[in-house]
Amino acid sequence: MEVLEENEEEERREEELMKALEISDELHDIETELPVDQVCVPSDVSDFDWSSIDISQLPSSYKTNSPREKKLLRIADHYLQQYIHLCPDRKPLFLYPVNECGVKKFVSTTVRPTLLPYTELYHWDGCASFVCDYLTMEPLKSPLTPPTSLYSPTTILKYQRGNCFDFSVLLCSMLIGAGYDAYCVNGYATEDICSLDETLEVCPLLRKPQEVPKEITKKPNKYRVKSLPDLQSKFELQQEAKKKAETEATHKNKERGEEEVMEMEKPTRDPLYGLRVHAWVLVLSGKREVPEPFFINPFTGNSHSTMDEHFLGIESVWNHKNYWVNMQDCRNGCKDLIFDLGDTVRWEIMLSETDKPLQMLLDAEEENELFDRHMDDTEDEEEEEKDTSFAMPPTWVAPIQISPREFETRCSQGKKVIMYKKAKLEKWAPYLNKNGLVKCLTVYADLRCTEVVEVKEWFKNREDMLDMRELNKKTQLTTEYFSPGHLFGLKVHIYKSMEPETERVMEFYHESRVDGLQKRAENATEIKEYFVGRDDFKYFQHTEFGKRKKKICVAGTRTDINSRPIVQMKECFHRNLEKPADEDVAERVFLITEDMIQLTYHLKDKYITASKKEFFKPTENYRKQSEIMTPEMCITYQAGSSVKDNKLLHLYKLLQELTEEEKQLKQQVRQSEAEVLNILKIRENEEADIKLTVSIYDTERNEKRRQQYEAMKNAMEDEFPVHEEQDLDYLAPFLIQIGYPEKMTKRQALRLRDDCLTDFKNRLIAKANIIQARFEKEVEELKKKNQQFQENQSQLSREEEAAFLADYSETMFRIHILALRLNREKQTAPQKYLALEEKLRKDPRLSVYLSHD
Repeated sequence: MEVLEENEEEERREEELMKALEISDELHDIETELPVDQVCVPSDVSDFDWSSIDISQLPSSYKTNSPREKKLLRIADHYLQQYIHLCPDRKPLFLYPVNECGVKKFVSTTVRPTLLPYTELYHWDGCASFVCDYLTMEPLKSPLTPPTSLYSPTTILKYQRGNCFDFSVLLCSMLIGAGYDAYCVNGYATEDICSLDETLEVCPLLRKPQEVPKEITKKPNKYRVKSLPDLQSKFELQQEAKKKAETEATHKNKERGEEEVMEMEKPTRDPLYGLRVHAWVLVLSGKREVPEPFFINPFTGNSHSTMDEHFLGIESVWNHKNYWVNMQDCRNGCKDLIFDLGDTVRWEIMLSETDKPLQMLLDAEEENELFDRHMDDTEDEEEEEKDTSFAMPPTWVAPIQISPREFETRCSQGKKVIMYKKAKLEKWAPYLNKNGLVKCLTVYADLRCTEVVEVKEWFKNREDMLDMRELNKKTQLTTEYFSPGHLFGLKVHIYKSMEPETERVMEFYHESRVDGLQKRAENATEIKEYFVGRDDFKYFQHTEFGKRKKKICVAGTRTDINSRPIVQMKECFHRNLEKPADEDVAERVFLITEDMIQLTYHLKDKYITASKKEFFKPTENYRKQSEIMTPEMCITYQAGSSVKDNKLLHLYKLLQELTEEEKQLKQQVRQSEAEVLNILKIRENEEADIKLTVSIYDTERNEKRRQQYEAMKNAMEDEFPVHEEQDLDYLAPFLIQIGYPEKMTKRQALRLRDDCLTDFKNRLIAKANIIQARFEKEVEELKKKNQQFQENQSQLSREEEAAFLADYSETMFRIHILALRLNREKQTAPQKYLALEEKLRKDPRLSVYLSHD
């Protein structure tokens, strides 16, 4: 009987659906010519037989309905009958589809609010990204009707696949658990949204944020200066007009080509436009600081405005508490919809008990009269209608759980490929690729994706701290981005070739460097270095090189052999307020080939020229003849003063200081060259032998750490063995002391028992004290090691730092094990004492004398 009723109900739904849609014969012919699976099924979606899933282990709530659920189904059926009668031109509501066990379940009870223990899932974008990556999209069997079944989120997670309704229910459950005011939506959308076709969409990683133009308000000035007469040449104007006409012609040709490309990119006309059923998630404002309502497409995880033209209408929305029917006109899609669910004129609520404030509520009697005009209700239905205090039953779905390995793996089989407009995005699970690659974006020049323009790669868990790499195929320019922690504090490396003395730019984390180096740009003829936060106020250094006679050496060799000759070194300094401006050097230039040193000082207030000094270094012959400085060796300009003149002795000392600083600066330049060669050599070694880091808490992957942990644990257990319970004779040592008497007095028996218990108690305390002493000793050693590491951190090499971290981890392991042993001893000691006391009480050698105690 139930099967017949279900069949009749399905037939009735189909009839109402056909009436509501009013599909013409022409549209019907198109639909028959284009099978459903060709219209909405992506080519990469494989068939899956849902009828073969195992439901034997599912809880009883999946297979039966509680009394409250049965009552809810009767109310929903009554609500549906009224809706069909009042709105005969609309599709039947999606209220109570069957679950995986073939049992009718109301859609609101399928939502299971869940907060999962992962930080990424505390925000809506993390939840949406996880759902779209973890599940495989399955199209609806019919693009024009909602599905006849709605499986539980636990089953969908188990098999990692589902349709848009399955995606939406799972995402809505996670968002509500995370504190969002989220709802599942049953509505209509465009073909590309329903079929997950993103080939005409720009990849989210390539979208540029929209710049809001700033409005510049010009204040009228009544004291304007009259404009000058036009003195421009007419011939030049004619030439510019010709050039402008030529550029406009080329621009028009370009626009025509772009128009042709746009025509090719336009989607084909969809014969089922406006009729395709789709489900998505609505997030309302109010909770979690959401400023305004927005949609989330569960297939892509992207957010959309409620005015997005891809969403064409809404039939109903629901959450875990209630169900609302949209009564607003959707001729303009969702653009004109008002998402105030408390407005009973725009949203028809099913259960009156809700946390949404109602703006307008019809009187119960008026509502009954309205329904009585259109249909004859039975007495049972009238009673259900009067019962307005009914609340939504609890969900029938089992708790949603996702293991750490499942959360990390995400994509089915660990890989997912998404095709966008002129781009391809590939995703992998961590540790799936040996080089740590987790995401790759390939950008193409054409729609057919044949000519590669750019490749972007994202990495995780790399020991060399590499985060991202960009390769521009046109310019052959490679850009690498690093996380903090790389040797030399490397942050960004931009290059065309790994050969030394070629064009490259290196950026550094200046906070981790002693010299405050932020950026270094190098080519064959010069090196530019930028500094931040230095004590000497230097922020820029520019070194120019001349041509060498011989070829350069291989990377990693000494730089002082056949180095590039230095032609000029220039330094720039920030203002030092502790010095007068005319004594604070702003720019210092060492002209090596010309034996000159130029000093330019900072500008004084209200001056437009700066003080300058030029030193001419004496030649070797002049130095041998005399060490006296002559006025010709220094040219001085003092801004704002012609009286003040520096003495020759002061200038001579300054020249000596500058000569010494020139030597030091040369040495620093050679060190910079050596550092570049060293970085290149290290990067080549790192790429040749890529290593991935594994957390010490990841016991599944960190086999080395797990073996060390097991070895230390076994060593500790050998040192402090845990004896299994054995039938030990605790009285034997004390009986030996009194000579194993055949008979004892009551006093002797009591003393024997007390001595045994006291000795056992002292042994327990001594054992705990030994473990406590070991624990305190390890903690003290750890503090000393940590203090030594902080004092000598800047002087340690990479190998020494790694050795310290390994020793630090082992010490932490020992402390952890000792803490566990100490806590166990403290917790079990009273139990052991009471167990021995009970054992002695039952011992026949004492029980005879203590029976009356």
